[in-house]
Amino acid sequence: MTLERRAQETLVRTAVAMADRGFLAGIGGNLALRIDAERFAVTPSASDYYAMAPEDICILRLDTLEQLSGNGKPSVESGLHARMFRARPDCQASLHTHQPIASAFTLLNRALPIAGAEARRVIGAEVPMCAYGPSGSGLLSWLVSRRVRPDVNAYLMRNHGAIGIASTFEQAGRVMELLEQEARHWFCRALHSQPHNRLCREALRSLND
Repeated sequence: MTLERRAQETLVRTAVAMADRGFLAGIGGNLALRIDAERFAVTPSASDYYAMAPEDICILRLDTLEQLSGNGKPSVESGLHARMFRARPDCQASLHTHQPIASAFTLLNRALPIAGAEARRVIGAEVPMCAYGPSGSGLLSWLVSRRVRPDVNAYLMRNHGAIGIASTFEQAGRVMELLEQEARHWFCRALHSQPHNRLCREALRSLND
């Protein structure tokens, strides 16, 4: 099996697993996997993850985003993933999600402090908030990439979602899972601080359901 085919099959399996967990909303979100120093694989644009085949996965050049193979049209966030790989040569997997609680946190336009010991080890001490840029734009990919640091593996995009990077998709998936937990815990702490507010009590119940 070629490296390209292995990457394509890995992306399909991972996309389905992330969709099952509710981290890829509808056709929202996208995934990328570095193949080597010159190429990476990325999910196609506006795809039904449950109907996606390995042949639909796009293989692109890392420097120019030229499509080398794959039947689909590359994700509009291909440039974002390419910038993440160039900024973090130690990382092979990149996940852009629309997971519900972390995405809700992006509306607050603030960094998310990380409290849990495992989460701090896996993600970093704080998840930066990146300024708003239109989806798929060069501006968005630049705004995110300029915040990338070697000791932080997750980034929030204002009014948009999150992106996580790691050496493998298994590790990147854990980054995003812990990010969701930390966002939930932050909201729970904030809501607990107003016990007499009815709306806060209702919101807290919904988070704990």
